[in-house]
Amino acid sequence: MKSIKTILNGLLYENPTFILLLGMCPTLATTTGVSNAVGMGLSAAAVLICSNIVISLLRKLIPSKIRIAAYIVIIAGFVTVVQMALEAYLPSLYESLGLYIPLIVVNCIILGRAEAFASKNSVWLSALDGLGMGLGFTCALVLIALVREVLGAGEILGMSIFPEAWNFQPASIMLLAPGAFLTLGVLLGIINAVRGRGGKKNA
Repeated sequence: MKSIKTILNGLLYENPTFILLLGMCPTLATTTGVSNAVGMGLSAAAVLICSNIVISLLRKLIPSKIRIAAYIVIIAGFVTVVQMALEAYLPSLYESLGLYIPLIVVNCIILGRAEAFASKNSVWLSALDGLGMGLGFTCALVLIALVREVLGAGEILGMSIFPEAWNFQPASIMLLAPGAFLTLGVLLGIINAVRGRGGKKNA
């Protein structure tokens, strides 16, 4: 039961994007398309899971005074592995994400979970926390990218979704920075409204 709750925590109750508002830089910059969002989300998820496991394993060995520096070194090691794997096997995605892959090192979601969870819990729960947070981050990115790609290009993964008879005119602003802020703001408003209603019913 605790395992399921740990995963759901990252997906729903403490979603890093929609609830905790962490990792806003990649959220806004890499959601111009669904493929980029999936690539960024899964890359961050892989680093989250692996770094959580290692940090949990070493939590009693790392001196408290240097724990943040140690966490960053561990995270940087896994980011390098992910970066090299993308460059070797998915070069187009690697080129598309560009600088945002190495910037995972300083993503506050990953460092935050290392400090708040992995350093205090077992390896198994830390791995599940990384999985839940990683999936929550990925789902949030995909949802934002889906809205932006549909409204900004009239496509999903390069495939047109509107019949020619509809004469749909894409709003190119949705693929620019203002579109990212607008999409995030609207989705946050909807989610907060739903959470507010749920809270009133429970009360």
